[in-house]
Amino acid sequence: MRRWGALAAAIGVLLLPTACSASGTAATSTGEPGTVSATGAPKRIAFFGFAKANSFATATFTGVEQYAKAHNATAQFFDPNFDAQTQVRQIQDAITSKRFDVFIIQANDGNAVQLPVQAALAAGIPVVAVFTPIGPRFDTAEPQLPGVVSLVDVPTDNGTKLGSLAIKACAATKTKPCRVAYLEGMKALPLDNARTKAVKDTLKAAGPDIQLVADVEGGYTQQSGRTAMQDVLQAHPDVNVVIGSTQAIAGAEPVAEGKSIAFVANGGSHQAVNAVKQSRWFGLYYVPPTTMGSKAAALGLDKARGVSVPTTLAVTDLVPHAGEATFESLQDLTGEYDE
Repeated sequence: MRRWGALAAAIGVLLLPTACSASGTAATSTGEPGTVSATGAPKRIAFFGFAKANSFATATFTGVEQYAKAHNATAQFFDPNFDAQTQVRQIQDAITSKRFDVFIIQANDGNAVQLPVQAALAAGIPVVAVFTPIGPRFDTAEPQLPGVVSLVDVPTDNGTKLGSLAIKACAATKTKPCRVAYLEGMKALPLDNARTKAVKDTLKAAGPDIQLVADVEGGYTQQSGRTAMQDVLQAHPDVNVVIGSTQAIAGAEPVAEGKSIAFVANGGSHQAVNAVKQSRWFGLYYVPPTTMGSKAAALGLDKARGVSVPTTLAVTDLVPHAGEATFESLQDLTGEYDE
């Protein structure tokens, strides 16, 4: 499962340079590589990712590690293998070990990690929430715990943009009413439920010409997408637009061979970007995990070195068109990871 993403990836981060204050007060950093002095003892980053088996998480760590190596720091990937409680214990153990100067947390469960994150902050360890919000809310990029630096993908914004892309795909099909199917990620996940509600609300607001005819669990694998698409076509053989994770859409596409269906995917792998460039898929909600990881490392290291950093950033600030990618806007991008 590439459950979180799928979501991903390509461009450099255009940010303001950091300047040291002549008066000795803290400089301000937006995290551009090379703008903060990396002299002194090497810093150590602990990266708590979804799982090493997840290509999105490993691509995020690639960005973290590359930035760390270039800025007098090291990085270590703690692998919970998608288990939230394992991730909680790993964070707790890392605090106890006193071996790390920065925590970058890609939470499997943003609620579960709140207590160890508070403990890390109390121990003076800067914490960067990357991609997944830390806390119970899915509608804001603002830190939900004081002291956390938040670089997240807002789930409700994700869902709204997936719905917007589907509406544009409907316009391209010139079909009225336009029948849309949504291959939801995982119905057991609160994050996915928040995203799904945003998708549905966006489609409903478009009026009667846009009809959501199916909402089934599509998951984050090609197999789960294939099964979901078979169920959709059995009940709605005339569906016009299908939304889902990049993995689910990759599985759904061959099932729909011969049909004129516009696909909208959630993620930004090399394969997904190529599918849009080849006009096989209509569009993507695009996230760059390696760029995101590099930015998270820059923010964490700057804060650990006493530099004032912004506490709230959205992942979509790092990409063109706020993540809504179609044939025209993807031409200069390649993706940052393989499915």
